[in-house]
Amino acid sequence: MSQPRFILSIDQGTTSSRALLFDQDGAAVAKEQLELKQHYPQPGWAEHDPKEILSAVVQCCQTAMTLGGATSADIAAIGITNQRETTVAWSRITGEPFHKAIVWLDTRTGETVGKLCKGQGGKDRFRAKTGLPISTYFSAVKMKWLIDNVPEVKKAVDDKTCMFGTIESWLIYNLTGGNNGGLHITDISNASRYMLMNLETSAWDPAICRELGIDQACLPTIKSNSEVYGLVSGFGSLNGIPIAGALGDQHAALLGQGCIEVGSSKNTYGTGCFMLLNTGFEAVPSKSGLLTTVGFKLGSEAKTYYALEGSVACAGRTVQWLRDNMGLIENAGEIESLAKSVENTGGVTLVPAFSGLFAPYWREDARAVAVGMTLYTNREHLCRAALEAVAFSTVDVMEAMKKDFGKDLGAMHVDGGMTANNFLMQLQADLLGCEVLRARMPEATVLGAAFAAGLAVDFYHRVDEVKDMLGHAGGWESFPNKMNMSLRDKEYARWKDAVTRAMDLQRFDSMEKKKKKAAGAHRYILSIDQGTTSSRALLFDVEGGAVAKEQMELKQHYPHPGWTEHDPNEILNSVVKCCESVLKQAGAKPGEVAAIGITNQRETTVAWDRVTGKPYNKAIVWLD
Repeated sequence: MSQPRFILSIDQGTTSSRALLFDQDGAAVAKEQLELKQHYPQPGWAEHDPKEILSAVVQCCQTAMTLGGATSADIAAIGITNQRETTVAWSRITGEPFHKAIVWLDTRTGETVGKLCKGQGGKDRFRAKTGLPISTYFSAVKMKWLIDNVPEVKKAVDDKTCMFGTIESWLIYNLTGGNNGGLHITDISNASRYMLMNLETSAWDPAICRELGIDQACLPTIKSNSEVYGLVSGFGSLNGIPIAGALGDQHAALLGQGCIEVGSSKNTYGTGCFMLLNTGFEAVPSKSGLLTTVGFKLGSEAKTYYALEGSVACAGRTVQWLRDNMGLIENAGEIESLAKSVENTGGVTLVPAFSGLFAPYWREDARAVAVGMTLYTNREHLCRAALEAVAFSTVDVMEAMKKDFGKDLGAMHVDGGMTANNFLMQLQADLLGCEVLRARMPEATVLGAAFAAGLAVDFYHRVDEVKDMLGHAGGWESFPNKMNMSLRDKEYARWKDAVTRAMDLQRFDSMEKKKKKAAGAHRYILSIDQGTTSSRALLFDVEGGAVAKEQMELKQHYPHPGWTEHDPNEILNSVVKCCESVLKQAGAKPGEVAAIGITNQRETTVAWDRVTGKPYNKAIVWLD
């Protein structure tokens, strides 16, 4: 029997799902990617469809295997890396999600965070145990919001039939059988982002769980990042493949960048921006607004590596905003040439606090601002300011890391989609005042997941092999610092001034707060349109967008010349079917519908019995 030739690595991200096949040299030999639909039901809210995520992941895996000419016998194991903190709640009985997944950058939990921060210790009341401040960012507050606002989740938690998890947990559960024996587990890196895991014990903290009203019976079992969890079941060509590795995306990138020594660091430029510093076997408390988190644990009996992390909410998302919301660019690749076409930003500083400010500020009340615009300002200046904002945000994190770690960090390893922008990489080196190293192997995150899985099944043998793989792929490309210190300090002072102007702007959102309070858990209006030739139903969100619709034709009855009739029972039946259909299309629960509105064909008349409720005759249509 032939030996397995590949590791299949899944990368489930904020904007897409991917699968790559890696060989024993760490080279990617096949890949597939599918974009993920984004749902924004209210301002500040961001959701994903868990079932769409699962379907896309499976499709990507099967396509990658086909492209690589691989069968399940050729796959030694599956590794998974995922967008962290994004939270799913599903039924232990049916395996169906109760609600769309709440994405990591969603800010609906602002009021929940505010209430929790009023307790003793304020924002840092759980930091000593979890390494994290209380923030809309982390999974625990998303779980609490679901319990408090979605009746089905509350009932399931009370009945102990609710399962909570982040995306890797949802995928592993389904891939290993779903409600037919699927495993409810998470890995230690993702678990460290719940705001429920005690860093010292690597277990859920009972006191914090009780305080937040989250039953531990609803939480997944915590595993290492590199061990055989179970086998795929129920997915055809994937059946029987061991799932043997899982890491949150930034932890996978830390491993995939070869940052296995104490003091080594990496920065990933994706939807957000995430910098991690390997602090070895010691969990270093942060006094500078950073997160103390797990790095990775490569085996059930292995020691845990810890890290300091600085998270920035909007990096690539800022470029998407310029493209999708403002229409200033047609594609993300265009921004580099536009930014380079001007010598500076013309005095403009952009602070993209669209989801508040993450590290090192942790200000949910911040909002995005553009400071210093004049009639001279053009789109080139704004494009350059957007890239500057990404680089300045990284400087904020680097300065905080220097304070906490007590020394300079040396060169910074970088990866992620935005690193293809040479202008941004040079700008980053200049503003940091240090060398930036871009791996010529662009898939550090998925490589990290593949490597963890490969170690678990002895496909890969030594932790330092990851450095050999990066070397085989061409090593690193260097961007040296070219900016003098006085100019760097001047530019950074401009940024810090603009950041202060972004603070506390949420207080002006009074109308939005009233609207949210009135809406509560309601997310939709159901509108019925019963017309002369058809019945329709449409589901509208709070912004007035039609998110689903259904239409059924209505049979016309002409019993005599000039007579026109409709069957009232048929009308009722078609209206109900249309309503049920739009709820199903949107994955909406009846409790999420604030009200029903009805519009109808006028003058058409029905007579029915007050006792039985049955019509005496067909409806006489208005044109009869």
